[in-house]
Amino acid sequence: MNIIKPVAIAFLLPAVFQAMPVQAITISVGAKEIIQADTLSWDTPLPFDKEVKTGQLANGFRYYIRRNVEPKDRVTMYLATKVGSILETDEQVGLAHFLEHMNFNGLKHFPKNELVNYLQKAGVRFGSDLNAYTGFDQTVYQLPIPSDDAELLRNGLQVMRDWAQDALLSDEEIDKERGIVLEEMRGGRGASQRMRDQYLPIMLNKSRYSNRLPIGTESNIKNFPYATLRNFHRDWYRPDLQAIIIVGDIDVAAMESEVKRLFSDLKTPADAPKREEYRVPLLHTNQFIAVTDPEMTYTVGQLTIKHEEQKVKTVREFRTTLLRSVYNDMLNARLGELAQSANPPFIQASVGIGSFIGGLDAYNAVFVAKPGEFETGFKALIRELERVEQHGFTETEFDRAVSSIRKGSEMAYIERDKKKSDSYVNTYLNHYLEDGPAVSNEDSYNLYKQLLPTLTLKEVNQLGKQYYVDHNRDMIIMAPESEKANLPDENMAKAWVSAIQNEQIAAYEDNVSDLPMLAEEPVAGKIANSKEIAAVQSKELRLTNGVRVVLKPTTFKNDEILISAYSPGGTSRYTDEDYYSAAQAADLVNSSGIGQLNTIELQKYLAGKNLNISPYISERSEGISGHSDKEGLKTAFEMIYGYFTAPRIEDDAFQSMITKTRSMIANREGNPNFVFSQAMLESLYKGNIRRSPISMEAVEKIDQARALQIYKERFADASDFTFTIVGSFTEVEITPYLEQYLAALPSTNRMEQAKDLGIYEPEKGFEKIVRKGKEEKATAVLSFYGDYNYNETENLNMNALEGVLTIKLLERLREEESGVYGTAARASTSKYPKNRFSFTVSFGTAVDKYKGLIASTLDEINKVKQHGPLQEDLEKFKIEQKRQLELSLKENRFWMGQLSGAYQREEDPTYITRYLDDLDKITVKSVQSVAKKYLKEEQLFKFILLPDEIK
Repeated sequence: MNIIKPVAIAFLLPAVFQAMPVQAITISVGAKEIIQADTLSWDTPLPFDKEVKTGQLANGFRYYIRRNVEPKDRVTMYLATKVGSILETDEQVGLAHFLEHMNFNGLKHFPKNELVNYLQKAGVRFGSDLNAYTGFDQTVYQLPIPSDDAELLRNGLQVMRDWAQDALLSDEEIDKERGIVLEEMRGGRGASQRMRDQYLPIMLNKSRYSNRLPIGTESNIKNFPYATLRNFHRDWYRPDLQAIIIVGDIDVAAMESEVKRLFSDLKTPADAPKREEYRVPLLHTNQFIAVTDPEMTYTVGQLTIKHEEQKVKTVREFRTTLLRSVYNDMLNARLGELAQSANPPFIQASVGIGSFIGGLDAYNAVFVAKPGEFETGFKALIRELERVEQHGFTETEFDRAVSSIRKGSEMAYIERDKKKSDSYVNTYLNHYLEDGPAVSNEDSYNLYKQLLPTLTLKEVNQLGKQYYVDHNRDMIIMAPESEKANLPDENMAKAWVSAIQNEQIAAYEDNVSDLPMLAEEPVAGKIANSKEIAAVQSKELRLTNGVRVVLKPTTFKNDEILISAYSPGGTSRYTDEDYYSAAQAADLVNSSGIGQLNTIELQKYLAGKNLNISPYISERSEGISGHSDKEGLKTAFEMIYGYFTAPRIEDDAFQSMITKTRSMIANREGNPNFVFSQAMLESLYKGNIRRSPISMEAVEKIDQARALQIYKERFADASDFTFTIVGSFTEVEITPYLEQYLAALPSTNRMEQAKDLGIYEPEKGFEKIVRKGKEEKATAVLSFYGDYNYNETENLNMNALEGVLTIKLLERLREEESGVYGTAARASTSKYPKNRFSFTVSFGTAVDKYKGLIASTLDEINKVKQHGPLQEDLEKFKIEQKRQLELSLKENRFWMGQLSGAYQREEDPTYITRYLDDLDKITVKSVQSVAKKYLKEEQLFKFILLPDEIK
């Protein structure tokens, strides 16, 4: 659901639009002509993508149909309707969203809950695949399904047709859904919602949008008459406000014929109301509001400067979006640099020119203040904005930003034949709902290629002056109640801005190093031996220094290479006294430079490159993770070598981390969810520091020198590291990097293992009730813990238990009892340091319902223990697994997880080839056996969060 939340609104940056080829365009900046042209004018409209079949039926219904085979044998269908909460009358508040729910609870061809049941039998996951959302101006339904099943494909289209106009809206189902929507509403209550209710009328200029949040009101959801919902459906669910978008592995002509057959009979009532276009008006004044809440955990300051919306329909307008992107990139790079200083003025900050709502664009600047230092953070943010206003950006900053955007465009073009159907769907959805551009991959690449060289630094600086102005500006502050005394009033905030505007602010100095990352090239080693892993088209290599490398070349992407490495050990090798330094060591190194480049120099060096490499140290291992394209491989391997042989923890990076950590944890005790989580951990692990949130006292124990020493110890011996590399490379292409960098890593052959720290949950379960929070809502977490028989068969049956129980809990707690919005079972198993499992069910609900819902949950668990799951539910789990595996097998990230995980757990890396055979062997009895073995009443831990007791 599209609901504006604090902070998030500040990151509404412009989308990366697609565009068209430009053979010759006249582009003028001032009086200077950049490119001579004779075919296209500067105001040439952006053409529509010719690869999609579009049309409009006589009743006004529109369609977009495109063939795309990524993924193969799949199709994604969306039904878009230009109907949202903005159209509701006072009596209908919340009904656009309620109607979205009802379209899953009884359709002409799928009565009651048969829709979800039918699609689950086809392997479609409710929530993950089958879903919908309601916004202010639209409601959108989504259905990704297999396209290799003709009957399923026909029925998928029938679902879309029923969604368009054939919801049954029975009295019984409406009443059942009231409780579910109320629980969704209850789940969103808290500090964010309470503050939002205060600042939203200011942010939305008291327009209709400010009192039409899609979730609605409790009173109306409880009490609206049935006829009111049916009338809303009759008035607005009509073909002139609807479009279907179909992208996937399909026959376009056949699909178009079916769309015409199914949707041509949709009717618009003769007395249908006019679809008004609502706007947020510009008030031509400045506004201010500061709101506090005792459960807010940090202080946020936000400037929103509103402007008339700029649609992107022409080459000129597209070019302006590029200028916006360059401006955003450069300014955010400066703010990021400032946030990494030894004593950062704020925890984080971001600025963006982008779309807003209701016919407006906005310049948004937001920062998260350190406790008690709102003034410092506010002034620092304004000072950076004014620094740009006074001096502009530098040419080197400009070049880096343009280079980054160019790289993104090039990567999109390289991967164009691997582009997922969902991406196309979203483009056409935006075209229908927002009148946004939708042009071809080829055109997009050509337009970027032609226009980026025409952008000038002068224009970007002028753009900033156009958007960063002193009118139509909102100042919004959200803070913990404890920070109230540190917040300004409107006059004080204005005075701060005025004072900074009158300062003589020094120009920004862009410090860029010309040094290479590594002081010298490493001495190369060799590949000592290799062996094929034919079953999964992989190869295992052993280098001369002992490093093991697992290679899996793929064609799933044209230019994506994933890299992962691990070594046993981790923080388990260190005492409690060293724990905090060990736990932070890799993050501190990752926040610093490498070799001859400091933090900022390294970030600038990597600008315009499509790669990222990061070290980590976990409890039982240390390693490297990252990705690169072919062009960036040399840099990626240099970084890997540097993280082993030339790491650093810079003073600024260390002090910045300490300052930010203190700031982020200062007010967390006001957050009910934090207090609840902390209480669970305390009761399970008796305050063990390795299972506790970091405290102020713990922060003081982080030692910079010791952290670096520990890091160097962890990465001193590469001989027990296993690197896994998956993606678009050949062995011939990757071998030089393996020999030059990985085979050159230091090796001491120390042969160490991670330690068993003996940190386990109690053998006997208990109940723990925590009281924290103002809202009348409850959270229940039911967990089973214990020893486990870790093996392939047991793991698969445990996963099946998770799947079938999730199905049953949704049916019982949500659909039958209307007690929750969402719930799920979650199984987790571990092989090391010893075989253990956890199995958890959690949900949020009303305070007066949690006991009954816990009883219902345990009843469903006991049914599986006594009788096993229903065969129908087990088949749903199996088909879902099969359908998901079809997709996963064509993803680099899946294979990275499979291979690296198998080596880390010392398992057979070819197991996935037997998975479907083992899946078929799962039975009702085998799942029942696992449930009886592990879900024992004496090992049940009940954790309950309730609101504060009224004193």
